[in-house]
Amino acid sequence: MKEFEPLPQPDHLCWLLSQAPCQIQLGAQTRGPHRRWWACRQVPNPVAMGGNSGQPGIHTCKSLAEDGPFGSVEPPKRSTGSLVLHSMAMFGREFCYAVEAAYVTPVLLSVGLPKRLYSVVWLLSPILGFLLQPVVGSASDHCRARWGRRRPYILTLGIMMLLGMALYLNGDTVTSALIADPRRKLIWAIAITMIGVVLFDFAADFIDGPIKAYLFDVCSHQDKERGLHYHALFTGLGGALGYILGATDWAHLKLGRMLGTEFQVMFFFSALVLTLSFIIHLCSIPEAPLRDVAKDIPPQQGPQDLPLSLDKMYEYGSIEKVKNGYINPEMALQGEKNKNAAEQTRRTMTLKSLLRALVSMPPHYRYLCISHLIGWTAFLSNMLFFTDFMGQIVYHGDPYSAHNSTEFLIYQRGVEVGCWGLCINSMFSSLYSYFQKFLVSYVGLKGLYFTGYLLFGLGTGFIGLFPNVYSTLVLCASFGVMSSTLYTVPFNLIAEYHREEQKQRQQAPGGDLDSRGRGQGLDCAALTCMVQLAQILVGGGLGFLVNIAGSVVVVVITASAVALIGCCFVVLFVRYVD
Repeated sequence: MKEFEPLPQPDHLCWLLSQAPCQIQLGAQTRGPHRRWWACRQVPNPVAMGGNSGQPGIHTCKSLAEDGPFGSVEPPKRSTGSLVLHSMAMFGREFCYAVEAAYVTPVLLSVGLPKRLYSVVWLLSPILGFLLQPVVGSASDHCRARWGRRRPYILTLGIMMLLGMALYLNGDTVTSALIADPRRKLIWAIAITMIGVVLFDFAADFIDGPIKAYLFDVCSHQDKERGLHYHALFTGLGGALGYILGATDWAHLKLGRMLGTEFQVMFFFSALVLTLSFIIHLCSIPEAPLRDVAKDIPPQQGPQDLPLSLDKMYEYGSIEKVKNGYINPEMALQGEKNKNAAEQTRRTMTLKSLLRALVSMPPHYRYLCISHLIGWTAFLSNMLFFTDFMGQIVYHGDPYSAHNSTEFLIYQRGVEVGCWGLCINSMFSSLYSYFQKFLVSYVGLKGLYFTGYLLFGLGTGFIGLFPNVYSTLVLCASFGVMSSTLYTVPFNLIAEYHREEQKQRQQAPGGDLDSRGRGQGLDCAALTCMVQLAQILVGGGLGFLVNIAGSVVVVVITASAVALIGCCFVVLFVRYVD
């Protein structure tokens, strides 16, 4: 796509024209959608006019967008390095996710968790996330912390992930050291491990929404697309390294013997990677706080003399609304209006009103959420049972036989090979994410969305109908295509929808689309909620199907059927912006 040369900086134009004794208006125009007019004028300083100071007049500069007098200013172009650093949160999150997938079942078995509590462990976290995601997403839309709107939530959830890992990987060791009574030790070990698993899953699922909203706030439209591709790329890399770490036999290595058990080795690497990744992510791109434009204006100042420091001149996200340290008086009035609307939204923002906002969202948002739910239901149906499928169906092992029997050892070998299949999935997800940005110019978002669902549906169908070790490992690449698609295309569409709404607001400056309680944080949270809802459906329904069918094959066939239904849905119902 042809890039336009940047226009002359309005600050410099204002300074040059301010030397003229009268008001001068400059028209700067380029062809295409990037056309802007810049109006510069010299405003006398009331204090200087009164003779109390010799300061020169104050120069204000405002951007008059083509679509309206208060058009939004695009955030600056972000470098590739900044977007890569911003993606490190997804790397650390997926690394820890992979470690949990490899070790959470052995941990739960080692502490003696009763089978009747398994469903509680797997369902409690997605239920909590489904209920609380929209609340926190909406709260972040109106957060006025000095550090920004999204980063305080990302930091809190990152600490919760770290605490959850510490509990479920070290709970048994800590209780054994502190409690001598075997019965009490068993109860406390089970309780601490369950709390750790639920806390980690809740925070890890929850954090995706604020990370995506943070990216949308601080990036231009083109950088949003690039950022989402880098997010998917590092998600795959983190998952691949996490699965490799989990597949390594640390018991026979010096580091494993030094730290104690494999669980302590996993915690050491996971905590290190998660901490470094989130520190890099939080320092990658500055996020401007959501501040009231007219909050710090002294009452004695006139409407034409509104100095404002650089840390207080932002509205939504990191978009600069003020140039040269001063703000346009009309913009101050607009900021006051936005302040009142935001305060009213916060006063009335209850769970009931949030549900009403979600239900009353535009149809294209609702259809996108449904398609995301279908995709994640298909994906999780396959992924959560894949290693068990490899052990029982592909390798013909038996997980219920004696642990020293040949059948059980064959099953364990199948599970190990299944972990390498998941590693192939993660690596191909990274590779496909890199090529997505080239493919989108040829097939568009609609083509990418359809292709991801189709390849996954066909791949899982062949695996279920013709189980074979080598063909199954090759077809694991289709899992990576689906994973990359789910992490990029829906959020790209959210960005397209918001860009379209922003243009509509510019054409009708009196309208206030955000007054209904919806913002980028809430929309990203609603989309992420579909992941939790899919977990609830998979956790509550697939076990019932397996008991009826008597074989894990039904899980893979179900995933294939749901994905092929999703192919039709994304073509017929999801709306794509031209």
